Amino acid sequence: MGYSTVQPGGSKSVASWFDASQRGFAMGIRQAGLPLGAALASAVLPLVAEEFGWRVTLLTGGFVALLGAGLFMGSYRRPPTLPAPQGKEPSDPLAAQLRARLRMLREPSTVKIMLSGTSLISVQYGVRILTVLHLHQSSSVGAGKAALVLVASQGAGVAGRICLAAWSDRSRSGRYAVVLVCMVAVIAGLAVLMTPAGRTPVVASGVFVWLGFFGFGWYGPWVAYVTEAAPPGKTGFALGLAMSVNQIAIVTVPPVLGLLVDVTSSFTPAWALLSLLTVVALAVTAEARNSPTFRSAQTLY
Repeated sequence: MGYSTVQPGGSKSVASWFDASQRGFAMGIRQAGLPLGAALASAVLPLVAEEFGWRVTLLTGGFVALLGAGLFMGSYRRPPTLPAPQGKEPSDPLAAQLRARLRMLREPSTVKIMLSGTSLISVQYGVRILTVLHLHQSSSVGAGKAALVLVASQGAGVAGRICLAAWSDRSRSGRYAVVLVCMVAVIAGLAVLMTPAGRTPVVASGVFVWLGFFGFGWYGPWVAYVTEAAPPGKTGFALGLAMSVNQIAIVTVPPVLGLLVDVTSSFTPAWALLSLLTVVALAVTAEARNSPTFRSAQTLY
């Protein structure tokens, strides 16, 4: 109930303040909060749980969330000027607005946005839940050191979200080209984890940091791309739609990955599944970028 408001609302507030030349960098800083918070939580909350118990740990997380919401509500101001189509649509009947939004579901660009988002968010959460287990069970790394690698991976994700988003502001190939680069980098990292070298502590740790940078860093340019691909006045709906589909992957993929590891007693099938999802998304969306239908949809938007 709380998280569903954070992503579309926060992303739209950033998109409305910055123009295209700065939007990626600003969105990257905003989206860096998630891996930054995860890194801090990975480092601090286990100590809180050890000292005070799990109930206090949950209350601590809740208090930090409320504090962040309060700071945002108290400090946020609307931009002094907004483009005319942005925001309210008082002249259109509700039924017409609904039909316009449903038409977005049939646009090739919307399908590609959702496909790339679900594949990369699956990788992101797969890395989060399996990093410590892989290092501990396959690479014989102590639990404490494995947790530090997870913290480092999250830290790399913070850097990735900012750096890759800033790169998308200056990329002549467009923001989505940066997302495609992230897909290629993720596939390469997952491939290494499926080799014998991927079970050695040094290589595996380096790969998880690599996957943190690209497997978490894609989100900044991706969200900026979604805001710019949305029709005028429908940014909030486009963000909510794309992120709702991502949430389905967030809920379903981690249990599937955990089940694969339990049933096979190996991490290779889990990494292979994530790699396959990313390969399919890369092949479909890279081909779609050059199709006349996709280009005409972007022109329409």
